[in-house]
Amino acid sequence: MRPKLLFLDEPTSGLDSAASYHIMKRIVGLAKQDGRTVVVAIHQPSSEVFELFHNLCLLSYGKTVYFGPASAAEEFFSLNGFPCPTMRNPSDHYLRTINKDFDPDIEQGYGKSISTEEAINSLANSYKSSQIGQQLGAQIAEIHKKGGGVLEKGSQASFSTQSMVLTRRSLVNMNRDLGYYWLRLAIIIALCLCLGTIFYDIGHSYGSIQARGSMLMFVAAFLAFMSIGGFPSFVEDMKIFERERLNGHYGVAAFVFGNTFSSIPYLLLISLTPGAIAYFLVGLQRGIDHFVYFALVLFACTMLVESLMMIVASIVPDFLMGIITGAGIQGVMILNGGFFRLPNDLPNPFWKYPMYYIAFHKYANQGLYKNEFEGQTFLNNQIGGAPTISGEAILRDEWQMQMGYSKWVDLSVLLGMVVLYRLMFFGIIKTTENVKPMIRGLRSNPSRQGNRIMENASSTPVHR
Repeated sequence: MRPKLLFLDEPTSGLDSAASYHIMKRIVGLAKQDGRTVVVAIHQPSSEVFELFHNLCLLSYGKTVYFGPASAAEEFFSLNGFPCPTMRNPSDHYLRTINKDFDPDIEQGYGKSISTEEAINSLANSYKSSQIGQQLGAQIAEIHKKGGGVLEKGSQASFSTQSMVLTRRSLVNMNRDLGYYWLRLAIIIALCLCLGTIFYDIGHSYGSIQARGSMLMFVAAFLAFMSIGGFPSFVEDMKIFERERLNGHYGVAAFVFGNTFSSIPYLLLISLTPGAIAYFLVGLQRGIDHFVYFALVLFACTMLVESLMMIVASIVPDFLMGIITGAGIQGVMILNGGFFRLPNDLPNPFWKYPMYYIAFHKYANQGLYKNEFEGQTFLNNQIGGAPTISGEAILRDEWQMQMGYSKWVDLSVLLGMVVLYRLMFFGIIKTTENVKPMIRGLRSNPSRQGNRIMENASSTPVHR
């Protein structure tokens, strides 16, 4: 395409010094040949590679330390008290001087030792008032007069920009990763085909009451349980986030926002396509509104499980331990969700209060059961009873459902729990960021105190 402006991100990574030099020399030749501008983020260039660059931009924590001719950078550092030692690669010297990742490293400047942050501030302030800095500012202002808006100030993008970029990146990663959603979609389609054929055209006999309940419980519990398969990808996302967060690229809220909204299209696809196969093969209650509700509950359940696994990934980064932990939590929720043990039969002290109300399966089962049984009539095989039984009576007497509110309340609770789980995920990350430095400080204090005690003991005179 022969672009006029070309950005290269560490094009020499993994190459030896000879290969790096020839690659960069070729790039310089292409730039001269077509009159293009090449901007390169370079990783530890050799002195030969460094000499190929015409201009140099040194950035440190949002501050421009130097931006000008590469050949003049050594003089600039020397004039500000940071001369490059003899026989040292200039690029290594510049990066060592302005890198405070490894504080408390001390730099030698102005004939005395100063901290790296002081060195950065000194160089940045000196650059602003230097002739090179003023010339660059004038050039930028002149170029800007030719068109465009006001230059944005600040070292970070806005929250909306961060969120959109992270959402787009997450969408691309999810699409490329076969095991993230596509394999899960294929397996859920297969399971829904199994459901559809096992419970095919279920009818309205008395036996279909239990069969419908079993089928709906499987959808709410085990199909949502498949979302646990995304845990390995969640762990990788957390590793990338921690690394980029340490570099200050974006905030926690933008990460949570991007991760949440990027998954919505895929979870909707997983809910609608397999859900339609199971719903219509089984012959559940007719009406598009009933199917839409069914798909929304399935979407909310899968979203809840993903949120739960994100919480686990933020606490338990180990792959195997995280899978076991997430599966165990869901197993407890499924067990007391109101199907395997009816609500009135659950032991009160713990399993019903509070576990039954904490488990999202309670609200998923109630919503799906109300959506399916309300308005329907089934044959009654009980001796001495009426020939038919209403769906409302089944919900109240057989399944012990709470009939004081509609199915939409159950769906609202599920969606509210999605928001709550994501807020918990946000809170855990923020808390971890604040607690880790405190723990490191507490661990280091005893050793420091011990060193002070030893120093005082060695310097105290002993009188006999």
